[in-house]
Amino acid sequence: MPRFAKFLILYGLAALTFSFAVLSLAAGGKQKPEKESGLVRIEQVEVRLSIIGPVVLLKVRNKAIPIFVDAVVAESIHGALTGEKFRRPLSHDLMRTILEAFDGRVSQAIITLKEGTYYADLTVVMRDTTNVFDSRSSDAIALAIHFKAPILVSPELLDSAGKELEEPDGKRL
Repeated sequence: MPRFAKFLILYGLAALTFSFAVLSLAAGGKQKPEKESGLVRIEQVEVRLSIIGPVVLLKVRNKAIPIFVDAVVAESIHGALTGEKFRRPLSHDLMRTILEAFDGRVSQAIITLKEGTYYADLTVVMRDTTNVFDSRSSDAIALAIHFKAPILVSPELLDSAGKELEEPDGKRL
């Protein structure tokens, strides 16, 4: 099977898994309260190309946490940031549409780092029920942007993974 076909199948399975999670949420699922205290709110998100591949920068004050993502997710996040509409909906557009159809919304995404891999807790509110789903950080970022929900990190993550930003003339901010 060609590599691109495998990618499409895996990406489609991810979208279906999310859809089933939304449906189970509508029926009632594992509930967890929202939490924001003690966390740092991301002020700006950017998508850039690097020599390694697409990178999402989570910016707070003079620091940025770089998270490398695949090209499709980078395109989805960039589209959500700019309001760009694609000819056909991407997976995150589909997920947003499904959630909205069931009166759901993403209320926050909390990004963590464990053993060199970024994770996220994606909080979804549907009617009177709040659920937290384990998520890839890139998917949580994309959906949080689609819903204009806060993206949060711990101060420790910002200190350990955040890179100092520099002004165009090379001076630190």
